[in-house]
Amino acid sequence: MSGQNYSLWSLLKHGLRQHRTWEPAWKRATLAPSYDVVIVGGGGHGLATAYYLAKAHRVGRIAVLEKGWLGGGNTARNTTIVRSNYLWDEAALLYEHALKLWERLSAELNFNVMFSQRGVFNLGHTLQDMRDIERRVNANNLQGIDAQVLTAAEVKHRIPQLDASRSRRYPVLGASWQPRAGVAHHDAVARGFARAASRLGVHLIEGCEVTGLEVEGGRIKGLQTTLGAVKADRVGCVASGHSSMLARMAGIRLPLQSHPLQAFVSESMQRVIDTVIMSNAVHGYLSQSDKGELVIGAGIDSYLGYGQRGSPHVIDHTAAAVIELFPQFSRVRMNRQWGGIVDVSPDACPIIGKTAVQGLYFNCGWGTGGFKATPGSGHVFAHTIAHDRPHPLAEAFSLERFASGRLIDEHGAAAVAH
Repeated sequence: MSGQNYSLWSLLKHGLRQHRTWEPAWKRATLAPSYDVVIVGGGGHGLATAYYLAKAHRVGRIAVLEKGWLGGGNTARNTTIVRSNYLWDEAALLYEHALKLWERLSAELNFNVMFSQRGVFNLGHTLQDMRDIERRVNANNLQGIDAQVLTAAEVKHRIPQLDASRSRRYPVLGASWQPRAGVAHHDAVARGFARAASRLGVHLIEGCEVTGLEVEGGRIKGLQTTLGAVKADRVGCVASGHSSMLARMAGIRLPLQSHPLQAFVSESMQRVIDTVIMSNAVHGYLSQSDKGELVIGAGIDSYLGYGQRGSPHVIDHTAAAVIELFPQFSRVRMNRQWGGIVDVSPDACPIIGKTAVQGLYFNCGWGTGGFKATPGSGHVFAHTIAHDRPHPLAEAFSLERFASGRLIDEHGAAAVAH
């Protein structure tokens, strides 16, 4: 029997058996009365935190509580871009740490997260854009991060579909280029971390919403959930757009605003874009999936809210931005649209660290940069929880910086989502 026929027979056999002989990717655990560490939030960051806690630190019993399904929140509602070309050293080094973990993540988890290093272009359309690009590229190079400044001719050569003519309303004057950047598959990342964490003994509990945090004498004692009460010595909250609501349960006010963030994908077509193109000036960005869909997004909606649907005028604006760069896409049909919830801090950088409540930790405020940081975020947050002190790469991202004024202003590098 040929290999192809054998594969077809094997597929048919398992289909007729309804996959009853297949081992589940991870165990569906039942909530226990107590744990040593509880992670609130079963997205990419929460699952990565639990994985690194179990693998690298001896912290005892660990549980991940997710009110919906694992990876069903913002992890499933983004445009999958991975890069590290941020301006300030603190942010760039944190994202570069994540990028290095991305580069070996499939091998480490023994799960293909479909990380494709196809590079990211940040286009410049004005002289000030190009000054900012040169500044950021020089800062990246000083930190050993791959980044290049390209001329308009070089950009046109590498992206022949781009309309780089000087007659455009936003002519392309050049770009920054990070070759090691790219995209990954959001579902695969969540499933890879979930399977790896489960095999290390982490309890993964879906449909378990946290309704209260028990604090006594300035210390966390446990949580109230829709599945019952649970005791815990340490609690790490990684709930993205809902972090402020969790913090309020412990009497903590976080300097965050939650906004909807939209994206949409087109019908499938022949592959014509083999990289990621971003533009702050026209406020749009796009890549093309392996299925041939254009994955398109822009900045956050201006209003506050927890809706996951977004506003029609943002779709119109983003479509116009993409057509400005690629007029030939004007007749491409859109297939679907979605919205996520991003929690934005005053300096567009995350909050990672301890709180005034002993044993309670928060990892939030990633704004539009959360997905790209997934493994790095989980790695440094696990260290922070395990040792009750910040990981060196996370020290600058403490909550106290908003009182001391030591902000890390990354609005320029994060002006277009992701």
